[in-house]
Amino acid sequence: MRSAHRVDQVRAAETELMARLPEGTLMQRAATGLAVTCARLLTRRRGRVYGSRVVVLAGSGDNGGDALYAGAALARRGARVTAVLLAPDRVHGGGLAALRAAHGRVVVEQEVGLADFSRADLVLDGIVGIGGRGGLRPEAEPYARAARSGVVVAVDVPSGVDADTGEVAGTALRADVTVCFGTHKPGLLIDPGASYAGVVQLVGIGLELPPAGVATLQHADVAGLLPLPGAESDKYRRGVVGVAAGSARYPGAALLAVAGALRGGAGAVRYAGTAAEEVVRRFPEALVTEGGPAGAGRVQAWVVGPGGGEGAARALDEALAADVPVLVDADGLTELARLGPGALAGRTAPTLLTPHAGEAARLLAGVPEAGGTGSARARPPAAEEPAATRLATARRLAAAYRATVLLKGSTTVIADPPPASGRGYPQGAVRVNPTGTSWLATAGSGDVLAGLAGSLLAAGLSPLDAGAVAAYLHGLAARHAAAVPGAPVTALEVAAALPAAWNDVRAAADGTPSGPSAGTDA
Repeated sequence: MRSAHRVDQVRAAETELMARLPEGTLMQRAATGLAVTCARLLTRRRGRVYGSRVVVLAGSGDNGGDALYAGAALARRGARVTAVLLAPDRVHGGGLAALRAAHGRVVVEQEVGLADFSRADLVLDGIVGIGGRGGLRPEAEPYARAARSGVVVAVDVPSGVDADTGEVAGTALRADVTVCFGTHKPGLLIDPGASYAGVVQLVGIGLELPPAGVATLQHADVAGLLPLPGAESDKYRRGVVGVAAGSARYPGAALLAVAGALRGGAGAVRYAGTAAEEVVRRFPEALVTEGGPAGAGRVQAWVVGPGGGEGAARALDEALAADVPVLVDADGLTELARLGPGALAGRTAPTLLTPHAGEAARLLAGVPEAGGTGSARARPPAAEEPAATRLATARRLAAAYRATVLLKGSTTVIADPPPASGRGYPQGAVRVNPTGTSWLATAGSGDVLAGLAGSLLAAGLSPLDAGAVAAYLHGLAARHAAAVPGAPVTALEVAAALPAAWNDVRAAADGTPSGPSAGTDA
Protein backbone atom coordinates (compact mmCIF):
# COMPACT_ATOMS: atom_id res chain seq x y z
CA MET A 1 0.00 0.00 0.00
CA ARG A 2 1.27 3.44 -0.86
CA SER A 3 0.62 5.92 1.93
CA ALA A 4 0.24 9.65 1.43
CA HIS A 5 0.52 12.23 4.21
CA ARG A 6 -0.59 15.82 4.55
CA VAL A 7 1.97 18.62 4.51
CA ASP A 8 1.46 19.41 8.20
CA GLN A 9 2.18 15.77 9.09
CA VAL A 10 5.35 15.82 7.00
CA ARG A 11 6.49 19.11 8.52
CA ALA A 12 5.96 17.82 12.06
CA ALA A 13 7.93 14.64 11.30
CA GLU A 14 10.74 16.64 9.71
CA THR A 15 10.97 18.96 12.70
CA GLU A 16 11.14 16.04 15.11
CA LEU A 17 13.84 14.30 13.06
CA MET A 18 15.94 17.43 12.50
CA ALA A 19 16.09 17.96 16.25
CA ARG A 20 17.96 14.62 16.52
CA LEU A 21 20.29 15.04 13.53
CA PRO A 22 23.27 17.30 12.77
CA GLU A 23 22.20 20.48 10.99
CA GLY A 24 21.63 20.01 7.28
CA THR A 25 21.56 16.19 7.38
CA LEU A 26 17.94 15.88 6.31
CA MET A 27 18.40 18.16 3.30
CA GLN A 28 21.51 16.24 2.27
CA ARG A 29 19.58 12.96 2.40
CA ALA A 30 16.89 14.42 0.16
CA ALA A 31 19.36 16.02 -2.24
CA THR A 32 21.42 12.84 -2.52
CA GLY A 33 18.34 10.76 -3.39
CA LEU A 34 17.30 13.40 -5.90
CA ALA A 35 20.76 13.47 -7.53
CA VAL A 36 20.87 9.66 -7.78
CA THR A 37 17.54 9.62 -9.60
CA CYS A 38 18.66 12.39 -11.96
CA ALA A 39 21.93 10.60 -12.70
CA ARG A 40 20.02 7.42 -13.52
CA LEU A 41 17.72 9.32 -15.88
CA LEU A 42 20.63 11.02 -17.64
CA THR A 43 22.43 7.71 -18.05
CA ARG A 44 19.35 6.18 -19.65
CA ARG A 45 18.89 9.20 -21.89
CA ARG A 46 22.49 9.98 -22.93
CA GLY A 47 24.53 7.04 -21.73
CA ARG A 48 26.36 9.11 -19.10
CA VAL A 49 26.10 12.08 -16.76
CA TYR A 50 29.33 13.72 -17.93
CA GLY A 51 28.66 16.51 -20.40
CA SER A 52 24.90 16.51 -19.85
CA ARG A 53 23.15 19.87 -19.79
CA VAL A 54 21.21 20.34 -16.55
CA VAL A 55 19.11 23.34 -15.54
CA VAL A 56 18.05 23.93 -11.95
CA LEU A 57 14.99 26.16 -11.55
CA ALA A 58 15.58 27.38 -8.00
CA GLY A 59 12.91 29.15 -6.05
CA SER A 60 13.12 30.25 -2.45
CA GLY A 61 13.41 28.04 0.61
CA ASP A 62 14.28 24.41 1.14
CA ASN A 63 12.79 23.13 -2.11
CA GLY A 64 15.21 25.29 -4.06
CA GLY A 65 17.97 24.19 -1.68
CA ASP A 66 17.31 20.51 -2.42
CA ALA A 67 17.52 21.23 -6.15
CA LEU A 68 20.73 23.27 -5.83
CA TYR A 69 22.49 20.63 -3.74
CA ALA A 70 21.43 17.95 -6.24
CA GLY A 71 22.68 20.15 -9.07
CA ALA A 72 26.02 20.50 -7.29
CA ALA A 73 26.28 16.70 -7.02
CA LEU A 74 25.63 16.36 -10.76
CA ALA A 75 28.17 19.09 -11.54
CA ARG A 76 30.81 17.17 -9.60
CA ARG A 77 30.13 14.23 -11.94
CA GLY A 78 30.84 16.39 -14.96
CA ALA A 79 27.38 17.69 -15.89
CA ARG A 80 27.13 21.26 -17.17
CA VAL A 81 24.76 22.70 -14.59
CA THR A 82 23.06 26.07 -14.76
CA ALA A 83 20.98 27.38 -11.87
CA VAL A 84 18.25 29.86 -12.77
CA LEU A 85 17.43 31.88 -9.65
CA LEU A 86 13.76 32.84 -9.70
CA ALA A 87 13.95 34.51 -6.27
CA PRO A 88 17.58 35.74 -6.06
CA ASP A 89 17.08 37.59 -2.79
CA ARG A 90 15.62 34.50 -1.07
CA VAL A 91 17.70 31.70 -2.56
CA HIS A 92 18.99 28.95 -0.25
CA GLY A 93 22.48 30.15 0.65
CA GLY A 94 24.05 26.78 1.39
CA GLY A 95 22.74 25.19 -1.80
CA LEU A 96 23.90 28.12 -3.92
CA ALA A 97 27.36 28.02 -2.38
CA ALA A 98 27.61 24.28 -3.03
CA LEU A 99 26.65 24.72 -6.67
CA ARG A 100 29.20 27.47 -7.21
CA ALA A 101 31.89 25.40 -5.48
CA ALA A 102 31.13 22.60 -7.97
CA HIS A 103 31.64 25.13 -10.81
CA GLY A 104 27.97 25.40 -11.66
CA ARG A 105 26.75 28.44 -13.57
CA VAL A 106 24.25 30.87 -12.02
CA VAL A 107 21.91 33.17 -13.97
CA VAL A 108 19.08 35.49 -13.00
CA GLU A 109 18.10 36.81 -16.45
CA GLN A 110 14.85 35.24 -17.62
CA GLU A 111 15.80 35.26 -21.30
CA VAL A 112 19.01 33.35 -20.59
CA GLY A 113 17.21 30.95 -18.25
CA LEU A 114 14.49 30.16 -20.81
CA ALA A 115 17.07 29.54 -23.53
CA ASP A 116 18.95 27.09 -21.28
CA PHE A 117 15.66 25.48 -20.22
CA SER A 118 14.69 24.70 -23.82
CA ARG A 119 18.06 23.05 -24.58
CA ALA A 120 18.58 21.13 -21.34
CA ASP A 121 18.82 17.35 -21.14
CA LEU A 122 17.31 17.50 -17.66
CA VAL A 123 15.52 20.22 -15.71
CA LEU A 124 15.14 20.20 -11.92
CA ASP A 125 11.92 21.91 -10.83
CA GLY A 126 12.78 23.41 -7.45
CA ILE A 127 10.54 26.45 -7.81
CA VAL A 128 7.88 25.78 -5.16
CA GLY A 129 7.77 23.02 -2.55
CA ILE A 130 5.02 21.22 -0.68
CA GLY A 131 4.00 24.36 1.17
CA GLY A 132 3.11 26.22 -2.03
CA ARG A 133 -0.46 27.28 -2.74
CA GLY A 134 -1.96 28.57 -5.96
CA GLY A 135 -0.42 28.53 -9.42
CA LEU A 136 3.04 29.58 -10.47
CA ARG A 137 4.13 33.15 -9.83
CA PRO A 138 4.57 35.44 -12.88
CA GLU A 139 8.36 35.02 -12.96
CA ALA A 140 7.99 31.24 -13.20
CA GLU A 141 4.98 30.96 -15.55
CA PRO A 142 7.03 31.18 -18.80
CA TYR A 143 8.75 27.89 -17.94
CA ALA A 144 5.42 26.06 -17.88
CA ARG A 145 4.68 27.22 -21.43
CA ALA A 146 8.16 27.02 -22.96
CA ALA A 147 9.11 24.28 -25.42
CA ARG A 148 11.56 21.72 -24.04
CA SER A 149 13.40 18.65 -25.18
CA GLY A 150 14.70 17.36 -21.87
CA VAL A 151 13.26 15.50 -18.89
CA VAL A 152 11.66 17.61 -16.14
CA VAL A 153 12.15 16.27 -12.62
CA ALA A 154 9.97 17.86 -9.92
CA VAL A 155 11.38 18.17 -6.42
CA ASP A 156 8.79 16.69 -4.01
CA VAL A 157 5.82 18.06 -5.99
CA PRO A 158 5.43 19.80 -9.39
CA SER A 159 5.39 23.53 -8.86
CA GLY A 160 1.83 24.85 -8.99
CA VAL A 161 0.24 21.62 -7.73
CA ASP A 162 -1.31 21.61 -4.25
CA ALA A 163 0.51 18.83 -2.39
CA ASP A 164 -2.43 18.10 -0.08
CA THR A 165 -5.22 17.92 -2.65
CA GLY A 166 -3.86 17.69 -6.18
CA GLU A 167 -5.71 20.87 -7.10
CA VAL A 168 -4.15 23.16 -9.72
CA ALA A 169 -5.38 26.69 -9.16
CA GLY A 170 -3.42 28.31 -11.99
CA THR A 171 -0.41 27.51 -14.13
CA ALA A 172 1.71 24.52 -13.11
CA LEU A 173 4.90 22.95 -14.42
CA ARG A 174 4.36 19.47 -15.86
CA ALA A 175 6.97 16.92 -14.76
CA ASP A 176 8.09 13.66 -16.35
CA VAL A 177 9.29 12.37 -12.98
CA THR A 178 8.57 13.56 -9.44
CA VAL A 179 10.97 12.65 -6.65
CA CYS A 180 9.11 12.90 -3.34
CA PHE A 181 10.74 12.66 0.06
CA GLY A 182 9.70 10.58 3.04
CA THR A 183 6.17 9.76 1.88
CA HIS A 184 3.83 10.27 -1.04
CA LYS A 185 1.77 13.43 -0.99
CA PRO A 186 -1.98 13.18 -1.75
CA GLY A 187 -1.62 15.67 -4.61
CA LEU A 188 0.67 13.25 -6.45
CA LEU A 189 -2.01 10.56 -6.51
CA ILE A 190 -5.13 12.60 -7.35
CA ASP A 191 -5.94 14.42 -10.58
CA PRO A 192 -5.43 16.99 -11.81
CA GLY A 193 -2.15 17.03 -9.84
CA ALA A 194 -1.36 13.41 -10.63
CA SER A 195 -1.38 14.17 -14.35
CA TYR A 196 1.37 16.76 -13.74
CA ALA A 197 3.56 14.45 -11.65
CA GLY A 198 4.58 11.85 -14.22
CA VAL A 199 6.30 8.82 -12.71
CA VAL A 200 6.61 9.18 -8.94
CA GLN A 201 9.83 8.08 -7.22
CA LEU A 202 9.82 7.87 -3.42
CA VAL A 203 13.06 8.57 -1.55
CA GLY A 204 13.17 7.56 2.11
CA ILE A 205 14.75 10.10 4.44
CA GLY A 206 13.96 8.49 7.81
CA LEU A 207 10.71 10.24 8.75
CA GLU A 208 8.54 8.69 11.46
CA LEU A 209 4.98 9.38 10.32
CA PRO A 210 1.52 8.72 11.77
CA PRO A 211 -0.97 6.45 9.99
CA ALA A 212 -1.87 7.90 6.61
CA GLY A 213 -5.39 9.06 5.89
CA VAL A 214 -4.89 8.72 2.12
CA ALA A 215 -3.55 5.58 0.45
CA THR A 216 -3.60 3.57 -2.74
CA LEU A 217 -3.96 -0.19 -2.83
CA GLN A 218 -1.55 -2.48 -4.68
CA HIS A 219 -1.95 -6.04 -5.91
CA ALA A 220 -1.03 -7.63 -2.59
CA ASP A 221 -3.47 -5.42 -0.68
CA VAL A 222 -6.33 -6.28 -3.02
CA ALA A 223 -5.47 -9.97 -2.91
CA GLY A 224 -5.72 -9.88 0.87
CA LEU A 225 -9.23 -8.39 0.67
CA LEU A 226 -10.75 -10.64 -2.00
CA PRO A 227 -13.60 -12.77 -0.61
CA LEU A 228 -12.61 -16.38 -1.24
CA PRO A 229 -14.90 -19.36 -0.55
CA GLY A 230 -13.83 -21.92 2.00
CA ALA A 231 -14.48 -25.66 2.19
CA GLU A 232 -17.75 -25.09 4.10
CA SER A 233 -19.00 -22.24 1.90
CA ASP A 234 -22.32 -22.30 0.10
CA LYS A 235 -23.97 -19.62 -2.01
CA TYR A 236 -25.78 -18.09 0.96
CA ARG A 237 -22.78 -18.05 3.28
CA ARG A 238 -20.83 -16.28 0.57
CA GLY A 239 -23.48 -13.55 0.50
CA VAL A 240 -26.38 -12.63 -1.74
CA VAL A 241 -26.41 -9.26 -3.49
CA GLY A 242 -29.65 -7.65 -4.65
CA VAL A 243 -29.66 -5.54 -7.80
CA ALA A 244 -32.51 -3.09 -8.43
CA ALA A 245 -31.63 -1.61 -11.80
CA GLY A 246 -32.87 -1.08 -15.31
CA SER A 247 -36.13 0.20 -16.77
CA ALA A 248 -38.09 0.07 -20.00
CA ARG A 249 -35.84 2.81 -21.35
CA TYR A 250 -32.57 1.43 -19.97
CA PRO A 251 -32.84 -2.37 -19.78
CA GLY A 252 -29.13 -2.72 -20.54
CA ALA A 253 -28.21 -1.16 -17.19
CA ALA A 254 -29.77 -4.14 -15.44
CA LEU A 255 -27.74 -6.62 -17.52
CA LEU A 256 -24.49 -4.75 -16.93
CA ALA A 257 -25.01 -4.33 -13.19
CA VAL A 258 -25.83 -8.02 -12.85
CA ALA A 259 -22.79 -8.90 -14.97
CA GLY A 260 -20.56 -7.01 -12.53
CA ALA A 261 -22.32 -8.46 -9.50
CA LEU A 262 -21.92 -12.06 -10.67
CA ARG A 263 -18.16 -11.56 -10.77
CA GLY A 264 -17.83 -9.77 -7.43
CA GLY A 265 -17.43 -12.61 -4.98
CA ALA A 266 -20.95 -13.00 -3.60
CA GLY A 267 -22.58 -16.43 -3.86
CA ALA A 268 -25.78 -15.35 -5.61
CA VAL A 269 -27.43 -12.38 -7.29
CA ARG A 270 -31.09 -11.45 -6.83
CA TYR A 271 -32.43 -9.11 -9.49
CA ALA A 272 -35.52 -6.97 -8.86
CA GLY A 273 -36.98 -4.88 -11.65
CA THR A 274 -38.66 -4.59 -15.01
CA ALA A 275 -35.85 -6.29 -16.94
CA ALA A 276 -36.24 -9.63 -15.13
CA GLU A 277 -36.96 -11.53 -18.33
CA GLU A 278 -33.91 -10.10 -20.13
CA VAL A 279 -31.67 -10.70 -17.10
CA VAL A 280 -32.56 -14.37 -16.64
CA ARG A 281 -32.27 -15.00 -20.38
CA ARG A 282 -28.71 -13.59 -20.38
CA PHE A 283 -27.74 -14.83 -16.91
CA PRO A 284 -29.74 -17.94 -15.99
CA GLU A 285 -27.93 -18.16 -12.64
CA ALA A 286 -29.59 -14.92 -11.46
CA LEU A 287 -32.63 -15.08 -9.15
CA VAL A 288 -35.20 -12.65 -10.55
CA THR A 289 -38.42 -10.91 -9.62
CA GLU A 290 -40.31 -8.16 -11.41
CA GLY A 291 -41.15 -6.34 -8.17
CA GLY A 292 -39.06 -4.01 -6.04
CA PRO A 293 -36.44 -4.72 -3.37
CA ALA A 294 -39.09 -5.17 -0.64
CA GLY A 295 -40.42 -8.38 -2.18
CA ALA A 296 -37.23 -9.81 -3.66
CA GLY A 297 -36.13 -11.96 -0.73
CA ARG A 298 -33.23 -11.84 1.68
CA VAL A 299 -29.95 -10.24 0.60
CA GLN A 300 -26.77 -9.08 2.33
CA ALA A 301 -26.50 -5.87 0.26
CA TRP A 302 -28.47 -3.89 -2.31
CA VAL A 303 -27.34 -2.11 -5.47
CA VAL A 304 -29.96 0.42 -6.48
CA GLY A 305 -30.24 3.00 -9.25
CA PRO A 306 -28.41 2.07 -12.49
CA GLY A 307 -30.82 2.89 -15.30
CA GLY A 308 -33.66 2.92 -12.79
CA GLY A 309 -35.73 5.58 -14.52
CA GLU A 310 -39.10 6.37 -12.98
CA GLY A 311 -38.88 3.41 -10.63
CA ALA A 312 -35.71 4.65 -8.97
CA ALA A 313 -37.52 6.51 -6.18
CA ARG A 314 -39.46 3.45 -5.04
CA ALA A 315 -36.46 1.16 -5.35
CA LEU A 316 -34.29 3.55 -3.32
CA ASP A 317 -36.91 3.86 -0.60
CA GLU A 318 -37.35 0.10 -0.27
CA ALA A 319 -33.62 -0.62 -0.34
CA LEU A 320 -32.79 2.00 2.29
CA ALA A 321 -35.50 0.53 4.54
CA ALA A 322 -33.59 -2.77 4.63
CA ASP A 323 -31.02 -3.20 7.40
CA VAL A 324 -28.22 -4.14 4.99
CA PRO A 325 -25.52 -2.17 3.16
CA VAL A 326 -26.86 -0.25 0.17
CA LEU A 327 -24.94 1.05 -2.85
CA VAL A 328 -26.67 3.98 -4.57
CA ASP A 329 -25.77 4.80 -8.17
CA ALA A 330 -27.03 6.73 -11.20
CA ASP A 331 -30.81 7.42 -11.03
CA GLY A 332 -30.75 6.45 -7.37
CA LEU A 333 -28.32 9.32 -6.80
CA THR A 334 -30.58 11.70 -8.70
CA GLU A 335 -33.40 10.80 -6.35
CA LEU A 336 -31.12 11.06 -3.31
CA ALA A 337 -29.99 14.51 -4.44
CA ARG A 338 -33.65 15.56 -4.53
CA LEU A 339 -34.23 14.24 -1.02
CA GLY A 340 -30.99 15.54 0.46
CA PRO A 341 -28.78 14.10 3.23
CA GLY A 342 -31.76 13.65 5.53
CA ALA A 343 -32.84 10.63 3.48
CA LEU A 344 -29.99 8.64 5.04
CA ALA A 345 -30.48 9.92 8.58
CA GLY A 346 -31.03 7.12 11.06
CA ARG A 347 -29.61 4.37 8.86
CA THR A 348 -27.45 2.01 10.90
CA ALA A 349 -26.28 -0.13 7.97
CA PRO A 350 -23.56 1.30 5.72
CA THR A 351 -24.27 3.24 2.54
CA LEU A 352 -21.95 3.59 -0.46
CA LEU A 353 -22.59 6.37 -2.99
CA THR A 354 -20.93 6.12 -6.42
CA PRO A 355 -21.36 9.45 -8.24
CA HIS A 356 -19.52 10.85 -11.23
CA ALA A 357 -18.71 14.56 -11.19
CA GLY A 358 -22.11 15.70 -12.48
CA GLU A 359 -23.98 13.59 -9.95
CA ALA A 360 -21.66 14.83 -7.21
CA ALA A 361 -22.54 18.38 -8.15
CA ARG A 362 -26.25 17.60 -7.80
CA LEU A 363 -25.70 15.90 -4.45
CA LEU A 364 -23.79 18.96 -3.26
CA ALA A 365 -26.71 21.25 -4.08
CA GLY A 366 -28.32 20.52 -0.73
CA VAL A 367 -25.12 20.63 1.28
CA PRO A 368 -24.01 23.80 3.10
CA GLU A 369 -20.70 25.31 2.07
CA ALA A 370 -17.77 24.30 4.27
CA GLY A 371 -17.53 26.77 7.10
CA GLY A 372 -20.93 28.20 6.25
CA THR A 373 -23.86 28.95 8.49
CA GLY A 374 -25.88 25.94 7.44
CA SER A 375 -27.80 27.43 4.54
CA ALA A 376 -27.80 25.29 1.40
CA ARG A 377 -26.51 26.34 -2.00
CA ALA A 378 -29.08 28.03 -4.24
CA ARG A 379 -27.94 25.86 -7.18
CA PRO A 380 -25.60 22.93 -7.70
CA PRO A 381 -21.96 23.67 -8.54
CA ALA A 382 -20.81 23.11 -12.10
CA ALA A 383 -19.57 19.58 -12.80
CA GLU A 384 -16.08 21.01 -13.35
CA GLU A 385 -15.81 21.91 -9.66
CA PRO A 386 -16.01 18.35 -8.26
CA ALA A 387 -13.65 17.19 -11.00
CA ALA A 388 -11.08 19.85 -10.07
CA THR A 389 -11.43 19.32 -6.31
CA ARG A 390 -11.83 15.55 -6.12
CA LEU A 391 -10.51 14.96 -2.62
CA ALA A 392 -12.41 17.85 -1.05
CA THR A 393 -15.60 16.91 -2.90
CA ALA A 394 -15.51 13.24 -1.87
CA ARG A 395 -14.81 14.14 1.75
CA ARG A 396 -17.50 16.81 1.84
CA LEU A 397 -20.12 14.46 0.44
CA ALA A 398 -19.09 11.68 2.82
CA ALA A 399 -19.39 14.00 5.79
CA ALA A 400 -22.73 15.48 4.71
CA TYR A 401 -24.45 12.20 3.83
CA ARG A 402 -22.68 10.12 6.54
CA ALA A 403 -21.89 7.62 3.79
CA THR A 404 -18.83 6.30 2.02
CA VAL A 405 -18.42 8.04 -1.35
CA LEU A 406 -16.78 6.61 -4.46
CA LEU A 407 -16.24 9.61 -6.72
CA LYS A 408 -15.64 8.33 -10.25
CA GLY A 409 -13.38 10.02 -12.76
CA SER A 410 -9.85 10.08 -14.15
CA THR A 411 -8.84 9.51 -10.53
CA THR A 412 -11.40 7.56 -8.54
CA VAL A 413 -11.45 8.65 -4.89
CA ILE A 414 -13.16 6.58 -2.19
CA ALA A 415 -13.79 8.48 1.06
CA ASP A 416 -15.21 7.34 4.38
CA PRO A 417 -17.19 9.83 6.50
CA PRO A 418 -15.46 11.25 9.57
CA PRO A 419 -15.77 8.83 12.50
CA ALA A 420 -18.64 9.69 14.81
CA SER A 421 -16.53 8.61 17.80
CA GLY A 422 -13.78 11.10 17.02
CA ARG A 423 -11.29 8.26 16.76
CA GLY A 424 -9.39 7.23 13.64
CA TYR A 425 -8.71 9.66 10.81
CA PRO A 426 -10.33 13.02 11.66
CA GLN A 427 -11.53 13.58 8.08
CA GLY A 428 -12.25 9.92 7.31
CA ALA A 429 -9.95 7.45 5.55
CA VAL A 430 -9.46 7.81 1.80
CA ARG A 431 -8.39 5.37 -0.90
CA VAL A 432 -7.24 6.52 -4.33
CA ASN A 433 -7.48 4.06 -7.21
CA PRO A 434 -4.28 3.63 -9.28
CA THR A 435 -5.65 1.40 -12.07
CA GLY A 436 -7.79 2.10 -15.06
CA THR A 437 -7.65 3.49 -18.55
CA SER A 438 -9.37 6.34 -20.34
CA TRP A 439 -11.22 3.71 -22.40
CA LEU A 440 -13.40 3.22 -19.30
CA ALA A 441 -15.18 6.42 -20.30
CA THR A 442 -17.83 4.38 -22.06
CA ALA A 443 -21.55 3.83 -21.58
CA GLY A 444 -22.39 1.23 -18.96
CA SER A 445 -18.99 0.91 -17.31
CA GLY A 446 -20.36 2.52 -14.14
CA ASP A 447 -23.18 -0.05 -14.04
CA VAL A 448 -20.60 -2.86 -14.05
CA LEU A 449 -18.66 -1.11 -11.28
CA ALA A 450 -21.81 -0.70 -9.17
CA GLY A 451 -22.69 -4.39 -9.45
CA LEU A 452 -19.12 -5.42 -8.65
CA ALA A 453 -18.88 -3.17 -5.58
CA GLY A 454 -22.30 -4.27 -4.35
CA SER A 455 -21.28 -7.91 -4.59
CA LEU A 456 -18.18 -7.20 -2.53
CA LEU A 457 -20.38 -5.49 0.07
CA ALA A 458 -22.60 -8.57 0.22
CA ALA A 459 -19.52 -10.75 0.64
CA GLY A 460 -18.65 -8.85 3.81
CA LEU A 461 -16.23 -6.08 2.84
CA SER A 462 -16.60 -2.64 4.38
CA PRO A 463 -17.81 0.12 2.04
CA LEU A 464 -14.30 1.63 1.90
CA ASP A 465 -12.70 -1.72 1.04
CA ALA A 466 -15.51 -2.75 -1.31
CA GLY A 467 -15.27 0.53 -3.21
CA ALA A 468 -11.48 0.47 -3.39
CA VAL A 469 -11.25 -3.19 -4.44
CA ALA A 470 -14.05 -2.79 -6.99
CA ALA A 471 -12.43 0.27 -8.56
CA TYR A 472 -9.07 -1.51 -8.66
CA LEU A 473 -10.42 -4.68 -10.32
CA HIS A 474 -12.65 -2.65 -12.65
CA GLY A 475 -9.69 -0.62 -13.89
CA LEU A 476 -7.48 -3.66 -14.24
CA ALA A 477 -10.21 -5.52 -16.15
CA ALA A 478 -10.48 -2.58 -18.55
CA ARG A 479 -6.76 -2.83 -19.22
CA HIS A 480 -7.18 -6.50 -20.03
CA ALA A 481 -10.16 -5.82 -22.28
CA ALA A 482 -8.39 -2.97 -24.07
CA ALA A 483 -5.09 -4.90 -24.35
CA VAL A 484 -3.23 -1.90 -22.94
CA PRO A 485 -2.42 0.59 -24.46
CA GLY A 486 -5.11 -0.82 -26.62
CA ALA A 487 -8.35 0.04 -28.26
CA PRO A 488 -11.96 0.90 -27.36
CA VAL A 489 -13.83 -1.52 -25.11
CA THR A 490 -17.45 -2.04 -24.17
CA ALA A 491 -18.76 -2.28 -20.63
CA LEU A 492 -19.73 -5.92 -21.14
CA GLU A 493 -16.16 -6.68 -22.22
CA VAL A 494 -14.92 -5.08 -19.02
CA ALA A 495 -17.25 -7.31 -17.00
CA ALA A 496 -16.03 -10.37 -18.90
CA ALA A 497 -12.41 -9.48 -18.09
CA LEU A 498 -12.98 -9.31 -14.31
CA PRO A 499 -11.91 -12.95 -13.71
CA ALA A 500 -8.58 -12.17 -15.39
CA ALA A 501 -8.15 -9.17 -13.06
CA TRP A 502 -8.85 -11.40 -10.05
CA ASN A 503 -6.25 -13.86 -11.29
CA ASP A 504 -3.72 -11.07 -11.75
CA VAL A 505 -3.90 -9.86 -8.19
CA ARG A 506 -3.96 -13.37 -6.72
CA ALA A 507 -0.99 -14.42 -8.85
CA ALA A 508 0.95 -11.34 -7.73
CA ALA A 509 0.26 -12.20 -4.10
CA ASP A 510 1.64 -15.68 -4.79
CA GLY A 511 4.75 -14.17 -6.39
CA THR A 512 3.84 -14.93 -10.00
CA PRO A 513 2.50 -11.67 -11.50
CA SER A 514 0.86 -11.79 -14.91
CA GLY A 515 -1.09 -9.52 -17.20
CA PRO A 516 -1.41 -5.72 -17.11
CA SER A 517 -0.20 -4.28 -13.82
CA ALA A 518 -1.25 -1.26 -11.81
CA GLY A 519 2.21 0.22 -12.23
CA THR A 520 4.98 0.82 -9.76
CA ASP A 521 7.23 3.69 -8.87
CA ALA A 522 10.16 4.10 -11.23
